[in-house]
Amino acid sequence: MQPKVFVTRALPEEGLNILREVAEVKVWEEELPPPREVLLQETAAVDGLLSLLTDRVDAELMDRARNLKVISNYAVGFDNIDIPAATRRGIMVTNTPGVLTETSADLAFALLMASARRIVEADKFVRAGKWKTWGPMLMLGRDVYGATLGIVGLGRIGYAVAKRARGFDMRVLYYSRNRNEQAERELGLEYAELDRLLKESDFVSLHVPLTANTRHLINKETLGLMKKTAILINTSRGPVVDEKALYEALVNGDIAGAGLDVTDPEPPEMDNPLLQLDNVTILPHIGSASVATRTRMATIAARNLVAGLKGEVPEHLVNKEVLEKLQK
Repeated sequence: MQPKVFVTRALPEEGLNILREVAEVKVWEEELPPPREVLLQETAAVDGLLSLLTDRVDAELMDRARNLKVISNYAVGFDNIDIPAATRRGIMVTNTPGVLTETSADLAFALLMASARRIVEADKFVRAGKWKTWGPMLMLGRDVYGATLGIVGLGRIGYAVAKRARGFDMRVLYYSRNRNEQAERELGLEYAELDRLLKESDFVSLHVPLTANTRHLINKETLGLMKKTAILINTSRGPVVDEKALYEALVNGDIAGAGLDVTDPEPPEMDNPLLQLDNVTILPHIGSASVATRTRMATIAARNLVAGLKGEVPEHLVNKEVLEKLQK
């Protein structure tokens, strides 16, 4: 009998076909994530789960899913999954790192440039019929070339953004949990503690995972350290930024603007005051949204899942501690 797999959203067929070769696959075809009660019901008898960041995979779900052997997350992050709970139950958890690095860095830099030059605001200005003539003071933005970029979190994506900044002759500061002297030599980066980075940067780009230490890392106090001309870019996780404090900083002119690919919550409520500000560009979490990257993510997630179902060690195993439990 083939193992059973539940996939919580429609994915590129290349990934689904890999699963169908070895398992009985059910896919949630709706645009919105499966409701909680549906997720609990559909996973009750499965051997494998392919989940998204929008799916809460917690101890309750795992206790109901008695046959669950592997959870394959279609993302680099996995803060939607209770990793310790999975490890205690002998369930492997996997992710899709590396593949979306360059695509996500492209998006971060595109958002930086769009925010700097007020691209979205200018487009709306033209479409609204407000453009009457060329003017010396019309839609003045900020220069990217030669500016100082502060990167918070020098992982794969942060490093890739730093590489792109070299093409604009930017001075690049970085703050990270671990200092990367090799990157300093290769890219001419300069390590700085967070306070100094915030004070000196014209653009601050966030590339940290969501943890207890990074939740509201950018808050009223840290925003107060930034230049009034600075622009904040967040393509990491929404809760890394205290949105109430960000709104106040933008309205009060404490910083010049923000570019967000992530919000808290996602999507933002329509009464979120950030949506009313012209100096904020907000995208629908599309950092990895290219055809090639999303397809590659699907095939990696599928192969991770298949390996786990076969009792093999998946290439991208998050909770390696689970192997000790499985070997007992």
